[in-house]
This record gives sequence, C-alpha cells and structure tokens, in this order.
Amino acid sequence: MAILQDVSKANGKTSMADLQAELEKLRQENAKLKEARNAKISFKVSEKRALSCYGMGRFPITLYKSQWLRLIEVIPQIKAFIEAHASELADKE
Repeated sequence: MAILQDVSKANGKTSMADLQAELEKLRQENAKLKEARNAKISFKVSEKRALSCYGMGRFPITLYKSQWLRLIEVIPQIKAFIEAHASELADKE
C-alpha cells in the first residue's frame, strides 16, 4: 500500500480508489492469463505438414509424423527414465 500511496502523492490526479481499482483489474487479468497458460492441449497441422502440439509451453512442439511415431514407441522408456530420475527433474506448472 505504501507504493500506491506514494504514486498517489506523486500524481495529484489519481485517487487511491482509482489505483485500487486498477490493481484489482490487473490481478484479474493476471489470473486469466494463468488460466490460459493451463489450457488443454491441442493439435494443428503446420504449414510444412508437420504436427504441432500446443499447450505444453510458450511455443508449440512441432515434429513430423515419423518423429511423433518414433517418440510414441519409446513412451515406456521415457516413463521409466522419468521415474528413475524423478528427484533430478523439475516440474513446470
């Protein structure tokens, strides 16, 4: 609150109520952005006819069909590796 009061003093036109309202608006907008980040996974065919997977991070994961099929084949190995190295691996929310 001290920061808001200082800003209010520096800018004679902005009231404390206006700053509180703006802060609440920004908090709501931030919450919406976090929800969008946790959206469901979706797929799309890219311009180069590869499969793009959206919703895992900031950028899509794009591989060609043969690459996805190779990756799918080794899923048991990936799971085993994750279990074996669980303490070393970070979780990203």
